[in-house]
Amino acid sequence: MLINSIRSATALALVVICGTPAAAEFRYDNNSGGYSLFYGQLNPAYQGVDDGVASYDNLVDNANSNSRVGYWFRQPTDAGLFSFNFETALGFRQSSSVSQTFVPDAWDLKRTSIRKIDISLKTDTAGTFSIGQGSVAHDGAAEVDLSETTVATYSWIAGSAGSYVFRTSGGALSTNSIGAAMPNYDGGRRGRIRYDTPSFSGFTAAASYGEEILNQSSDLKVGSIALRYTGESGPVKMQGAIAYAHVEPAPGTNYDEVIGSFSLLHDSGFNATIAGGNRENGGQYGYIKLGYIGQWLPYGNTALSIDYYSGNDTALSTGSQSSTYGFAVVQKFHDVGVDVYLSVRSYELSEPGISYQDISSVLIGARWKF
Repeated sequence: MLINSIRSATALALVVICGTPAAAEFRYDNNSGGYSLFYGQLNPAYQGVDDGVASYDNLVDNANSNSRVGYWFRQPTDAGLFSFNFETALGFRQSSSVSQTFVPDAWDLKRTSIRKIDISLKTDTAGTFSIGQGSVAHDGAAEVDLSETTVATYSWIAGSAGSYVFRTSGGALSTNSIGAAMPNYDGGRRGRIRYDTPSFSGFTAAASYGEEILNQSSDLKVGSIALRYTGESGPVKMQGAIAYAHVEPAPGTNYDEVIGSFSLLHDSGFNATIAGGNRENGGQYGYIKLGYIGQWLPYGNTALSIDYYSGNDTALSTGSQSSTYGFAVVQKFHDVGVDVYLSVRSYELSEPGISYQDISSVLIGARWKF
């Protein structure tokens, strides 16, 4: 399956690269220091999955970094920098949504495709104030990663094939999906109010409170705080984050969770990333990635990484153990704004008294940013 997958997706990637114009910025300045900026990306991919009994092949949109379009308006004012940001996914079939029994329509643009409708004011001394649909304070806190392979894989394991479910040793489909068994508890985007402090010696803090406003069947509410760091020490770049969230998925139910991640990048190209999290009555996990960014080709950087995830009690029953390991390679083509990538991953799950067959996945595609 892997050889045929590589052949098919290589052809797709070549079509994308050869048919892609040079990257351009769609920016329009006004006469008062402000500007409008239109941006977006397309990220088609081939997804191959083997669940131990059957193999599945689909053309998908890579959910690790889905296809999207957006608009920024920024304007300096006496109070600070005013910004408005609108961003929406394009509604293509997501790699995280396909399963053995369900293949979504190739295109289904809907209300929940909207990513951001956000208004913010950034001041020099008082920090940044935001309101609207956008990132909660702990969004991205489990996903800090300097490896340059995040388009292919990172701590959110569900991106490549998250809705596929494990088969029992007898071959029956279970109710345990990859995404449910291997979460990273990272925050998302909600209708919220948010405050970010100014940077102090590389540290910033954020706090937010919000609720799900796009999915009309959800009553989820979430409050969170996060601390982030960006800095350098000699030849080493560092980024990290740690966050706490209180989540109310439905009236009368709630839980707390703590997540964090830290990443190092040496000038030589070697890099390392760790992440972890704990959810009250929902398990805990650890994640590690080792990578290298080389400059072997004139087109752009070549990034390689291997990673490993281990979770405890994250599935439906107490005592479950989940794990996955993977390899990724990303080749950048800077002049045309294209990243071509391959990720290969194996997934394992066990529960007391139940054994499951391993799942493997391949994701190959090309992301074009404009």
